[in-house]
Amino acid sequence: MSNDSLFIRACKREATERTPIWIMRQAGRYLPEYMAVRERTDFLTLCKTPELASEVTVQPVDLIGIDAAILFSDILVIPEAMGMHLELIESKGPVFHEPIRTAADIDRLDTGGITETLRYVMDAITMTKEKLGGRVPLIGFSGAPWTLMSYMVEGKGSKNFDVVKRFIYTEPALAHRLLQMLADAVVEYLNAKIRTGCDAVQIFDTWAGLLSPWDLEEFSLAYIRNICERLETNGAPVIVFAKGAGDIGKMADIKCDVVGLDWTIDIAKARAEIGDRKALQGNLDPCVLFAPKEKIRQEAERILSGFGNGSGHVFNLGHGILPTTPPENAKYLVTCVKELSVKYHSE
Repeated sequence: MSNDSLFIRACKREATERTPIWIMRQAGRYLPEYMAVRERTDFLTLCKTPELASEVTVQPVDLIGIDAAILFSDILVIPEAMGMHLELIESKGPVFHEPIRTAADIDRLDTGGITETLRYVMDAITMTKEKLGGRVPLIGFSGAPWTLMSYMVEGKGSKNFDVVKRFIYTEPALAHRLLQMLADAVVEYLNAKIRTGCDAVQIFDTWAGLLSPWDLEEFSLAYIRNICERLETNGAPVIVFAKGAGDIGKMADIKCDVVGLDWTIDIAKARAEIGDRKALQGNLDPCVLFAPKEKIRQEAERILSGFGNGSGHVFNLGHGILPTTPPENAKYLVTCVKELSVKYHSE
């Protein structure tokens, strides 16, 4: 993929003729074509079968016309590659039956050869790039250390993540040891993805919003900074998305190209605060896609006008698209952004 794509240029705050759009979780359950593939296999097998992972990665490019593909995978492949047994239960989500609670549990983690263990991800990148044929760039991603640790310590999803928060308060040295191990693994993993052909990478800190501002700095942002300083990007843009992090001004000094915004943030205020230091990504509430078409168009216009004139905006949802979203509404959003954004990029 040349650096000519709308998405790459927007990430680098270079001039574009319109605002590019992609959608978090765009290869997913809202698409009947994805569900047809899922009927033949379970989620983890889908992640681990390069032919199938590449097939569903490309689906939204063909079906809804987005401007970037994101490799179909899961953030929890990293702890699994470290030796934790991962089970994805349809009604419950991810489960680690032996969660991390002690120093001995951390000692058992194997951090050697993570990229070799995750060879299937690299194979999926190679196959996806062939299928895309340069039409749009390919984004690779990883969970951030705090979000990965949250699942590893809790053992599953949680309403309030009290087990992992107890862990950081009662065993801070162990927590920092595990977070640094994860940061090292994420650097190795993302660098391998970039070398294999990903045109950009995104770091997801889905559970950043669980932390108070001072804990956010200590247990989340410090490690994202550490990762971004060590990435060998070769020009590939880096997106940081810390959901619920609130004060996005803190993101401005991280060595990344793009700051992702959830839907609780006013993009106009974010741009005023961050200025031209970073591109911004976001940030439509995913539930707007259940609204009538005129409301979808109105909200797309609100976000585009909030960002205002000039480059440096990648349109996206403020989090992942929901499984019950009508696919025609996702496609309509893409059409709206492509039509409405042109006027913000005229000379």
